[in-house]
Amino acid sequence: MRTEEEMYALFMHIAKADDRILAVYMNGSRTNPNAPKDIFQDYDIVFVVRETKTFIEDRDWIHRFGKILYMQYPDENPFYPCDRENNYGWLMQFDDGVRVDLTVQTVAYTQEHIHDDKLCRILLDKENILPTIPKSTDADHHVKKPTEAQFQACANEFWWCSNNIAKGLWREEMPYVQDMTNFVVRKQLERMLSWKVGIGTDFQVSVGKSAKYLYRWLETDEYQKYLNTYFGGSVEQAWTAVLHMCDLFEQTAKYVGRKLGYTYNDMEGKAARGFLERVRQLPKDAKSV
Repeated sequence: MRTEEEMYALFMHIAKADDRILAVYMNGSRTNPNAPKDIFQDYDIVFVVRETKTFIEDRDWIHRFGKILYMQYPDENPFYPCDRENNYGWLMQFDDGVRVDLTVQTVAYTQEHIHDDKLCRILLDKENILPTIPKSTDADHHVKKPTEAQFQACANEFWWCSNNIAKGLWREEMPYVQDMTNFVVRKQLERMLSWKVGIGTDFQVSVGKSAKYLYRWLETDEYQKYLNTYFGGSVEQAWTAVLHMCDLFEQTAKYVGRKLGYTYNDMEGKAARGFLERVRQLPKDAKSV
């Protein structure tokens, strides 16, 4: 597997040898001083170019980066809009394990958007076309202190949508249950746990995409309780995990509310939890709830 030094040298060699490329900058986890370093970190590289057309039309030029195992052209996906004349990318997995997410951007596009993410580092600027960039930081991704309205909305969303999990489990519609749990209800639990982390760190850290860094700040047993909220295809296993989720959410919401001086609707939580347990006991031939 090529080293970081080898990859940076390759990017610079390609950019310096091509007059169409005016500058190079990088974003993503490799610019984040707080992200753990490992062998799976991508290289999120942006080439600032005079135009994108010749890069897009030449399907061979990307092989300068190495032997491609497989790849994706995200801006060719018909399900998503794109601005290929100004911003176009290639996602490449190489046979030695290196992955590069490469984008070419026009000068005008870059100058307008380079400040969108503070996780940014300039690697090369041939003609001084890029603006001054502050030191790379993940501050934009730090947990934000919620307002009381946001806190209460989070709790309401969690408990209200647990109703959907209940009926999905009674019907044994596991694809629906998985979607409702992981894409709706779990997101509220992630949010509440993130706020707890924020309280303990003065809202100066990021818990990462999908709250993947929660383990850094939660106690070991609490993090294990969070992991216990995941389940597979078994209805009974799902019921157990969902009720664990309710326990953890209630405990966390009460803690966050107390620390921030916000009101937690305990009656709502108890009512929703009671409804879940009631539905769990319903026979399959029930005619009413």
